Amino acid sequence: MAAAWMSVLVMLAAVNAATYEDDRRACASVQASSSVVTLGSSVTATCVINDDCPALAGHDVEWRLDDWVLPGVIRVADGSGRRAYRVLIPAFNHSRATLTCCLGASPGHIIGGLEIRAGYPPAVPQQLSCQANLSIPERLTCKWEASLPDTNLPTKYTLHTHIWDDHLNHTYELLPGVRSFAIPRSGFAIFSEMEIYVKAVNPLGETRSERLTLEPVSSAKFDPPKIVKLQAWGPSCLRLSWDLHKQQVWMSVFVSLQVRFKTAVSNLWNERLILNQTMPRRPVYQRGLLHGMEYVAQIRVRYQQSPWSEWSSSQSAVTLETAPTGALDTWMRITGDHMHKQLSMLLFWKPSERFRANGRNVSYVVSLLKELSKRGKLCATTGNHCSFQVPRKARKVYLMALNAAGKSTPTSVRIYHPKAGEALFDISTTTGDNGSVLVQWENMVTPTIVDYVVEWRPLLNNDLSLVHFETAGRNLSSLVLTGSFEPYKPYGISVYPRFKDGIGPPRTRNAYLLQKAPSVVPKITIKKTWQYHVELTWDEIPLDQRNGIIQSYRLFYWDETKRVHVATGDLEERKVVLTGLNSLSVYDAVLMVSTYGGSANGSMVQFDVKEMNPIPSVMIVVGTLVVVFSVIIFMVMLCYSKHNRLKVRFWPDVPDPANSSIKSWTSQSTQDIRSSWDFEEPNPIYLSHLSFLEIPQKPNKEEDVTAWLNNTEDTSESICGSPFTPGFSSSNSDSVPYATIIFPARHPHEYLRSESSQPLLESEELHSPKCYQNVDATEGSRCFFGLCGPEEETEAATIQWEHFPFLRALAMNDTQ
Repeated sequence: MAAAWMSVLVMLAAVNAATYEDDRRACASVQASSSVVTLGSSVTATCVINDDCPALAGHDVEWRLDDWVLPGVIRVADGSGRRAYRVLIPAFNHSRATLTCCLGASPGHIIGGLEIRAGYPPAVPQQLSCQANLSIPERLTCKWEASLPDTNLPTKYTLHTHIWDDHLNHTYELLPGVRSFAIPRSGFAIFSEMEIYVKAVNPLGETRSERLTLEPVSSAKFDPPKIVKLQAWGPSCLRLSWDLHKQQVWMSVFVSLQVRFKTAVSNLWNERLILNQTMPRRPVYQRGLLHGMEYVAQIRVRYQQSPWSEWSSSQSAVTLETAPTGALDTWMRITGDHMHKQLSMLLFWKPSERFRANGRNVSYVVSLLKELSKRGKLCATTGNHCSFQVPRKARKVYLMALNAAGKSTPTSVRIYHPKAGEALFDISTTTGDNGSVLVQWENMVTPTIVDYVVEWRPLLNNDLSLVHFETAGRNLSSLVLTGSFEPYKPYGISVYPRFKDGIGPPRTRNAYLLQKAPSVVPKITIKKTWQYHVELTWDEIPLDQRNGIIQSYRLFYWDETKRVHVATGDLEERKVVLTGLNSLSVYDAVLMVSTYGGSANGSMVQFDVKEMNPIPSVMIVVGTLVVVFSVIIFMVMLCYSKHNRLKVRFWPDVPDPANSSIKSWTSQSTQDIRSSWDFEEPNPIYLSHLSFLEIPQKPNKEEDVTAWLNNTEDTSESICGSPFTPGFSSSNSDSVPYATIIFPARHPHEYLRSESSQPLLESEELHSPKCYQNVDATEGSRCFFGLCGPEEETEAATIQWEHFPFLRALAMNDTQ
């Protein structure tokens, strides 16, 4: 805008230049070395004033560049009645500026001026290239690049062509700023060489590009050719028939052809066939392909060094089938009880590097026999796994691949039985690059180890076809698992050690390729509260919403004071117990769940703790005291109670043998202390009937024993523990037999015996009781305890009976 304003001022100054009388001569003029200069170069300008102009007489001038006053004005005298003022600009750094000559110090009185532009000469056009298009409309497109910096000056470009055969020259003018041009079909010949260059012109000069010589057809990019037919042609060979695009089908030239193949299930192309100087419609044969495999083919063409055409559309064909070859990689384990007669097996397999299916429809058969037969066949499938049962004594099975042409060589699969106590210590997983997972374990130092099997599967899908496995050598302690891993999805990875005599239990760990915060956070539930405490619980996050391995549950809670407390929850039980709470406060709580990939917060909940009433505690204490005192009173009353039946329930009333006589134990007295259950079973303690035995006078020893045993049917009480009793033995070697009473039971062969360890006399030795006799005045005496000898009969006859009331009672007869 300023430049336009200055131009107007210069015009006004020229129109209103001072004149003298009738002579209309200009009073001042401005001259410069050039009005267009190279940016940064020097500029010299001169202002010439005619002294005949009265208005300019006696006034000096100054130079201005736009609004800036230029120093260093030099006055140059001119002998022809004129004076001149010269100024030098050492470096003109403006792309455009107005240089004016002003009268004295008044910037508004301009007596002359001019506009100066600065820039660069035109740059040499670079990278000139041309490409013919043989599709309708046919044209030859050329393009180039202008090097930096920009000239800052208007530049004119022209495209020049020269056809050698026809000696024709063409020039094409281009619009400003255009760097390409399409030569029409009339401006070139397809099979004739031509020369092409570009010229650039501006006020500072002109430049030309390098000359390009070419044959238009050699620069042409053909349209994509077409595959006419692709078919199997002998073993591992395909025959391909092709032709040019319909818009170039009229051409009969030798072209270069490139063919690429890939299997139908692969994404990698194999560009291995290039045919030079071939004619269209000439078939091509591709050999060395796999048997029975579906292949997809594409082709492209070019002429000499012209650009390759785009790839043609795809065509597919299947090579001839042959029987499968190579072995399969297998992994088999027992799934049920390995001690059962029939073992449940699960077998997985995958193609090895040497396996070739050699057919499209491949199935797999598992058999107990190497030869394929119905007798040993266990299962058949088209998948990658199979479940079956084998006898416990089986040692291996055989896996075979089949197609329409035959079957493969059987792959032997050994049956490994579980081996207890041979497990890995632990395994770890680490996320690697490019969607891989690194599994590491501690290598087992044992000569029986064979290898390690790493199995992994998605935990959100139970499809067995998604189970993958890899085998690692015995000396390896890590394995990189690649492929089939999705981010934020859980995978179960197990490592099995295999030995020569079995397989150890696996170590399993869950793993994620990538982790992030859980999608949901469980809701907090108040399970129970008590004085100053509260227990909070929450549900487990569903596996498909965890997005990672749960590392911690953290509960943030605060009261009215806004002081935040943090408690860590139990990972297994998913609960937390808060203690030391204020019963007068209301608490807010938020649960945060964290994984290795992030954390998520749940919704806020409120809870409070009600203060416990002290009255229930007093009631508990009072109740406890009442129960204790009740028991004490009951025991006292029981001790002093006169109810014999009740007392006998807790302890029996056994008479003291030393201070009583068996005769005094009447039926009535014993009947009073008998319990209700005594009527059901005979009680060896209490006597309901008592009769006395008369002992015959002086029998011999054998007759005495026989008579004693034969009279048990009529005897309710007898003395035992003496040598007259067969099989007698004391239950306590330190006891002294006092008396043993035998009761006849309901059955003849059952006897009950009671034994007393109280000695008859205090002065009696415990280990050998002396002989005592049962004395009858009419029938004599007989020895029952100890050994009686002639020297002891006199002493036995002088026994004081008042000291032995029990024996004295036995000596009485029924009439007494």
